[in-house]
Order: sequence, then structure tokens, then C-alpha cells
Amino acid sequence: MNEFTSPRLSVKRIADSTVRRLSAYLRFLEDFEQRGLSTISSEELAKRGGTTSAQVRKDLSFFGSFGKRGLGYSVPELAGRLREILGLGKEWRVVIVGAGKIGAALVQYRGFRQRGFNILAAYDNNPEKIGRKLEGIPVRDIEQLDKDVPREHPDIVVLTVPSDQAQAVVDRVVRLGVKAILNFAPTQLHAPADVAVKTVNMAMELEGLSFALTNRD
Repeated sequence: MNEFTSPRLSVKRIADSTVRRLSAYLRFLEDFEQRGLSTISSEELAKRGGTTSAQVRKDLSFFGSFGKRGLGYSVPELAGRLREILGLGKEWRVVIVGAGKIGAALVQYRGFRQRGFNILAAYDNNPEKIGRKLEGIPVRDIEQLDKDVPREHPDIVVLTVPSDQAQAVVDRVVRLGVKAILNFAPTQLHAPADVAVKTVNMAMELEGLSFALTNRD
């Protein structure tokens, strides 16, 4: 039996929670690679991820047949396949709209480039920030978006603007052809069905931790 075979599938079938677990599995596999481990079992992956071996096998089964019974998974091959599944085999062009504290922190995060996310520029409407550079990345006037997006074709726009400005920016970049948006503004955004919008709600994540602490055994 081939170690890796892939079915055709619709991305709409795959839940966000599954994608997050795949991302976690990849990080564990990369750690195993650095430690020189060549094979890994679903039980070991599950233990690292706080889930079950059945869940690991189910998550992977959406994308084909992996590993061999009794032998586990080849660490380098499964890691490579997960990079392909997660779209990490190419470079993704990213712009950040909002050069405040969150935007500046994101620009300075070196892990993005290691994963293939190339930040082209940050945008802001504050004259004191426009023209400066953050870790070598230029901060441009937000009024340049209409000119820059058609020319540079960013794949992903990251929003770190105030909530009352976020929808207007979404409408603007959607009109310019952007199909993927990562939103840090604490607000519900609306976009066409063919535009992927992910919202990072830090307050909600903290509330989840608060719940866990409150309801510990």
C-alpha cells in the first residue's frame, strides 16, 4: 500500500478546528524532526496535541491514506505532506492595514517569513507613522491601497484597525480583489462567500482560559 495517497475533496468539508489541529501536528512533527525521530504513531501525536489517536487518524483521513499499520507515520514525509495541505509550499503575499501596536508586533514577527508569509507593507492614516519602516517594512499611506493592491496582488490582508473602521477596509480590499482577510478588530465583518475571513478575538481566547481556570476539578 502506498504510504501517502490523496483523495479529491472540497475545502468546505474541512472544519476550522481540523485545520488548527493539522497546524499543531505539523509543529509537533517539526519538533520530532529536529530531535532526529524518523517515525511517530498517532498515539504520540495525540498525546502532544491533547486529543485522541482516533481524532488524529480522522483528521488525516480527509486528505488521504497516511502511514502503515504497525509502523506509524514517517515524520519527514508526513510533515512535508501537511505543509502541502496547509499551502506552505509557496510564498503568500501579505499586507497589514493598521500600523499600531498590534500591526507593528505582527510586522516584527520573524516566524511569518519562515512559513512563507511575505509582508509587503503596512498601511496607516497617521502622518507620524507614514514613511517610516518597521523591521525594514514600509508604512504607507492607506490612500495608496487602491493603487498598490492591483499592482502588488497581495494574497492576504491583515486588519489591525479600530472596529469602527474595519468593515470599510474590508469592503475596499474586497473590491480590489483580495480573497483572504485576517481580522484583529473586535467586530463581526461581512464579506462575499468567496472571500475567506478569519477573526482573531483575543478577549474570547482569554475568556476561554478564564472558564478553564474557573471550572478546574
